[in-house]
Amino acid sequence: MGLLGLFLLLGINTSSWLARLPTVRELLGLSTSELGAVLLVGAVGSLVAVTLAGSIVARFGGRRVLVVAAIASFFALTLEGIGPTIGSTLVLAIGLVLNGMSIALMNVPQNVETAAVERRMGRAVLPQFHAAFSIGAVVGSLIGAGASMLEVPIIVQFSTIAAITLVWRLVSIPHVVLDTHLPDAVRWDRADTARTARVRKAEIRAGVVVPEAGTTGARAAMGARKASLGSALAAWREPRTLFIGIVCMAASLSEGSANNWLPIAVVDGFAETEAIGAFVFGAFVTAMTVIRMFGTRLIDRYGRVVTLRLSGVIAIVGLLLFGFGPTLVVAGLGAVLWGMGAALAVPLAIAAASDDPLKAAARVSVVSAFASMSSLAAPPLLGLAAEAIGARHALTLIVVALVASLLLSKHVTKILPEGATVAQPGAHGGSPVREASSDAEDQDEAVLDAAVLDAALLDAGAPAPVPLAVHERVDA
Repeated sequence: MGLLGLFLLLGINTSSWLARLPTVRELLGLSTSELGAVLLVGAVGSLVAVTLAGSIVARFGGRRVLVVAAIASFFALTLEGIGPTIGSTLVLAIGLVLNGMSIALMNVPQNVETAAVERRMGRAVLPQFHAAFSIGAVVGSLIGAGASMLEVPIIVQFSTIAAITLVWRLVSIPHVVLDTHLPDAVRWDRADTARTARVRKAEIRAGVVVPEAGTTGARAAMGARKASLGSALAAWREPRTLFIGIVCMAASLSEGSANNWLPIAVVDGFAETEAIGAFVFGAFVTAMTVIRMFGTRLIDRYGRVVTLRLSGVIAIVGLLLFGFGPTLVVAGLGAVLWGMGAALAVPLAIAAASDDPLKAAARVSVVSAFASMSSLAAPPLLGLAAEAIGARHALTLIVVALVASLLLSKHVTKILPEGATVAQPGAHGGSPVREASSDAEDQDEAVLDAAVLDAALLDAGAPAPVPLAVHERVDA
């Protein structure tokens, strides 16, 4: 529940601020294209942070990174309220940079830990954690709509939310996020093989490289850290990871553009109030939330690829209806379909990048960097397009990215960790380790069980097991 709460808070922070963008634009006297340029600043901060996030998390661990990100988020949201209030675009820009960096640093450890939960359960649950983000976004959009209707100053709204979410995060983080590297002081207990296996398995789930057999203490920690940092850089040379990154980029463009522009598109396109724009945005996010909560059944039954393709088609239909619908009702229906189609794409990409627990942090960092690239390019480009053809029609340009995602959807198929091996049953005199089955989740679990048990038994003085190789790719 604590991890779900962190996703919920991220949604509240993001959506409550975005719902008040029309007010921010008015207070600063910005045009639509100028607002897009200001939003670009935040995307730059996010891109810089997420590019380094894999190495940072590997070096300092998930807990420390999330604490720093939580504090940065507090100052970011506060500055985003102060800037428009005092008429300073510079202060707003500083807040946006901090906000982009804090979100990037939160996303990697939270998603890596969530993917570990999914592997432990043996079924798709990652979208349900993202549903918590969507629920938070619904709550945030309603807060924004209510504050707008009641004419609450944005500085009051933003600073209050910033304070509440900071306290919540600082209380939750120590209990839900595992560190992603071995502490320097770690020393395995050779006298208790079972406990050692459990500890190592928990570390692997968090994205830790297993120490080589026979290594202990600081030497093991140093080896794990070096391997993690090397993996963070090597992930940028993996074609599959890069293709998944493009899928995530298209999904993030679809979802992020709605966050940035949907309320403004309703206000400008139909001459409606800010509150109506916030409610339509709330409908979009609600549709995402429902699908993320219950759409996991589609993933379990039909697989990632089919689900991603179906989601892409629905999102394209919804976008076209929203962009070209003749009435607010039709456009609202399009927003709902758009939200349904956008719901599962990002979680599917994150899950695909996390198949190998040892490389999950590095690969999620790469995939998230692609998402940040879309945030970098979209605000100014859509802002310029909105000036020329209107915000509603400009949003339909996202269809091009969604078509590219459909063409690359085959790369989200599930794979086993690279170089996975399973020990033969009874090879070292202990309890038999089950061999890999035809089911992807069973194979993944068997590989992990074998790896940690072998390492623990070797530490306890048992003879080395005889490895039995298994095929890496299991899901065509």
